[in-house]
Amino acid sequence: MEAFRLTAGGVRATTQIHTHMCYSEFNDIIGAVAAMDADVISIETSRSAMELLDAFANFSYPNDIGPGVYDIHSPRIPSQQEMETLLEKALKVLEPRQLWVNPDCGLKTRGRAEVKPALVSMVAAAKAVRNRLAVHHARPGPQ
Repeated sequence: MEAFRLTAGGVRATTQIHTHMCYSEFNDIIGAVAAMDADVISIETSRSAMELLDAFANFSYPNDIGPGVYDIHSPRIPSQQEMETLLEKALKVLEPRQLWVNPDCGLKTRGRAEVKPALVSMVAAAKAVRNRLAVHHARPGPQ
């Protein structure tokens, strides 16, 4: 945590700091993760079906989180619906303003033929979930 803050501490206040953590049990280190004060943390959650987000919910993590919706370690291309389902699960734990949509990790292990359709589905899933949220929030509440 101290090393991370040291390396990111010299940037302008307007610079957004992102970090990524591969498969971790966050429950034991969630306080230190929050103390890093990264604006956004991306984590690998597609294989666990968002289970790793429990640590962030129970801790009330203050910053933004990008839980992965596409397992890049597998050649299988997930459907748009699968990714939407993961995003909906994430929204049970996170506020919409906290949620970033991204693959689990970098894409270097996959070829273009796998990555392109997966990312097209990921973008479509993000748009579909955003549209549902917009419709839900646009409805007038009880008076």
